[in-house]
Amino acid sequence: MDIFSRHIVGYRAEEREADHLAVDMFETAIAQHGAPKIIHADSGPSMKTNLLREVLTAHDVEISHNRRYLSNDNPFSDSGFRTMKYRPAYPRIFRTVETARAYIDEYLPWYNTAHKHSGIALFSPSQVHDGSWVDVWDVRDAALQSYYRKNPARFRRRPVTPSPADHVGINLPEKDLA
Repeated sequence: MDIFSRHIVGYRAEEREADHLAVDMFETAIAQHGAPKIIHADSGPSMKTNLLREVLTAHDVEISHNRRYLSNDNPFSDSGFRTMKYRPAYPRIFRTVETARAYIDEYLPWYNTAHKHSGIALFSPSQVHDGSWVDVWDVRDAALQSYYRKNPARFRRRPVTPSPADHVGINLPEKDLA
C-alpha cells in the first residue's frame, strides 16, 4: 500500500508465508509502479529475510520495521484491513486460497477507485495516487466558495476545502511533523 495515497499497489493471497513469494510480490509492484523510497514492513518471517532485503536494496529501497512490543506498526495497512473486514459481504472465513483471491480481486478495484477515504479528504486512493484529486478538489472548492459567497451568514469564517496531507509517514522524526 502506498501510504501517501492509500492505493494498494500489490498483494498476494497464499496458503503460507514465504520469502520468494514476498519477493515476487514486491518485484511485480515495483515493475508496475516504480520503487518507493521506503517500505515499512511488519516483522513477519518473509519480510525479514535476506533474500527480500537484497532485492529491495538492489532497487535502493530502505526497509523500516516496527519494533517488537511497541505500538508503531503500520496504521495505514491496519486501517485498510479494517475497511475490508467491515464491508458488507465480507466472508469472515475463506475456505480456500482461491476464495480469498476471488474476494480480494473484487474488493481491490472498489477500494482503490470507489472508496472515498476519510484519511485523504474523501478522495479515492486512485485519485490521490494519480493526482486526479486536484481536479475534483477544484470542483469541490468552487462549489463551497460559491455557496459561501451566496450565504456568508451561515459561516463563522470562510470555509477551507479539505485536501490530502502534503507529507505522510510512519515513525517520522519530530522535525518532519511540523
